[in-house]
Amino acid sequence: MLSNETIKRILQFTKDRDWEQFHTPENLAKSISIEAGELLECFQWSGENFDEQAVEEELADVLNYCVQMADVLHLDLDEIVNKKIEQNERKYPVEKAKGSSKKYTEL
Repeated sequence: MLSNETIKRILQFTKDRDWEQFHTPENLAKSISIEAGELLECFQWSGENFDEQAVEEELADVLNYCVQMADVLHLDLDEIVNKKIEQNERKYPVEKAKGSSKKYTEL
């Protein structure tokens, strides 16, 4: 889990460099997608032989941009994540979904 201290550090890093001006929701969404693509690239040719350091760096980039987007949109990360988990719990009840990779519409 990201601590409040880590979240503050991410936001301060951006503020110190005056990069907030570039952090529109659209730009941040693009950046999240780009970094997620770079994370996926780590597994492009093999899901077993990957560079763990590269995975850590790309995952950190995705998380950093997600934190920044939540801040720009004034969203509480705990609140939105828990809200989504509650939705998923309704869509994927344990008794139907356990051990299955089927979409909720197929359960």
